[in-house]
Amino acid sequence: MHKPVVSFVAPSGTGKTTLLEKVIVALKARGVRVGAIKHDAHRFEIDHPGKDSYRFTHAGADTTVITSSETLALVKRHAASPSPEELIAAYFEDVDLVLVEGFKRSTLPKIEVHRRAGEARLICRGEYHDPALLAVASNEPLQLDVPVLDLNNPAQVAEFIIKRVVQGMAA
Repeated sequence: MHKPVVSFVAPSGTGKTTLLEKVIVALKARGVRVGAIKHDAHRFEIDHPGKDSYRFTHAGADTTVITSSETLALVKRHAASPSPEELIAAYFEDVDLVLVEGFKRSTLPKIEVHRRAGEARLICRGEYHDPALLAVASNEPLQLDVPVLDLNNPAQVAEFIIKRVVQGMAA
C-alpha cells in the first residue's frame, strides 16, 4: 500500500511553510501522525562546524546519524537528490501521512498555494496542466476545476486532506 502524501507547491515567498506549519498542528490535533519533507533547491548544511557529527561528515563519512533520547538526525551524502517516493519509502513508515513542500514537477498529489498579491498564474493550471492537482489554497476566489480552499483556514485544508487523501486511500 502506498503512503498518503500531499505536496504543497507555489512560487517562493507565497507562504507554503507557514500554511504547512498550521496544517500540521491541525492534523496532529485530529490524531494524525504526520511526516514532512522540505525540498530545498539550494545547498544547505544541517550540522555546524566544530560539532562532532559535522567533523565525521566532513572527514568523509557517507552517512552520519546524530541521536539523543528524543531526536534523530541523518546526514547522508548522495550524488543526486532522492525522489520524494524514495524518501517516503525509506523514512516515513511510522506516520499516517507525509506532507511535502516542493517537488512541483513530481507526480505527487498537490495542493497549490496562491496569494492575491503574488504570481497571477498558477503553476499547476498555467502552461502546464498538472493532473495531480487536488486543490488550490488561496486568499481570493478562483474559478477552477478543483476545489479552492481558504488559505487562511488551515483547519479546512487539514480536513480536506483527511477526507480526500488519508480516508480516500483507505477506501
